[in-house]
Amino acid sequence: MLYKEMTTAELSAEYEKLKNEYEGIKALGLNLNMSRGVPCKEQLEISKDMLDIINSDVECVTIDGQDCRNYGIMDGIPSCKKLMSDVMGVTPDMVMVGGNSSLNMMFDTIACFMTTPVCEGCVPWYEVKNRKFLCPVPGYDRHFGITEYFGFEMITVPMRDDGPDMDMVEELIKDESVKGIWCVPKYSNPQGITYSDETVKRFAALKPAAKDFRIMWDNAYVIHDLTDEEVSLLNIFDECKKTGNFDLPIEFCSTSKITFPGSGVAAMAASQNNMKVIKNKYKFQTIGFDKINMLRHVRFFKDLDGMKAHMKKHKDILKPRFDLVLSKIKENIEPFGVIRYEEPKGGYFVSVDVMEGTAKNVVSLCKEAGVILTGAGATYPYTNDPHDSNIRIAPTAPSIEDLSKAMDVFSVCAKLSAVELLLGK
Repeated sequence: MLYKEMTTAELSAEYEKLKNEYEGIKALGLNLNMSRGVPCKEQLEISKDMLDIINSDVECVTIDGQDCRNYGIMDGIPSCKKLMSDVMGVTPDMVMVGGNSSLNMMFDTIACFMTTPVCEGCVPWYEVKNRKFLCPVPGYDRHFGITEYFGFEMITVPMRDDGPDMDMVEELIKDESVKGIWCVPKYSNPQGITYSDETVKRFAALKPAAKDFRIMWDNAYVIHDLTDEEVSLLNIFDECKKTGNFDLPIEFCSTSKITFPGSGVAAMAASQNNMKVIKNKYKFQTIGFDKINMLRHVRFFKDLDGMKAHMKKHKDILKPRFDLVLSKIKENIEPFGVIRYEEPKGGYFVSVDVMEGTAKNVVSLCKEAGVILTGAGATYPYTNDPHDSNIRIAPTAPSIEDLSKAMDVFSVCAKLSAVELLLGK
């Protein structure tokens, strides 16, 4: 029965029942963490053979004869540029392979544009006193952290089933002080939404007032499928070539959740005009990133097909976890009408909206019961969820057994918070 249809007496009885359940859970002394999208041990194990590919008996030379043990090749070894270009669907000449973190490359790109004009006739962004950045919500907290760090006013744009509200985006970019937008176009963080063809085409056709407006296309989950369904994403660069907007997007990806987080390979793709500005900064920043690690990845995967075959192993590990989360929500919370949720076909998270006005309390109750969730509000700029409802669930790190316990705790806390609100407690 829906909580909103219950009488006060029925809600009071439900409250006592849930309160007793909650006290029983607290007595278990759980210590479970689902705060971030961290790969589990089983996922790390499937890449362990990579550690043996390069050793003192193996020649560390690129396909064009350069020694990976030495200085040089600032934008990445050719074979790794080819591999990452295939992942992103671009040509190798558009790609720069960096260190282990695509987030680092995104930060560096914003930092670069803060001090160097993005294009001719523009000023560095730090000179734009009222600079703004568009932030689809719910979204990725670390994106918001970057733009907040650099002093941008962050303007929220609601996510829809097919991507950001493009009517709003098209209106907002009429303001010349709007300099960019964050996008996770496939299996978005946290909702798992893939932008529709129409949405990608509308991005490619944007006519921003600011010549230096850029689309930060964080394609973090481009091959992170959870089902056998073919979920396609239109190639942003192909579409921008058709509209004459080839300089608009800058794309990022990495192998952080494919091989080893912290020891993966990150890459970015951009037009030659954008790359000229970005590489001019990097040439003062580094003589070259870890080429041995790039070579290790290329020899482990060989090509894009090898990487996709590897991702099927990830899917076999992760799908039962996502299925468990969704089944617990459907069985334990949904019948009471106090939750909305997405059923992602890929990515790393499950996005839920608990009863409006209760997310902070749900997270707090879970923490008190020994289950750490991503903070309420984290999926919004300035951690300000105006509805206090969105919570990002990260099911990957815990064991199946621990995940089941954590979702039982979450279920009780979501219902208890809703009943407390309805009773005015």
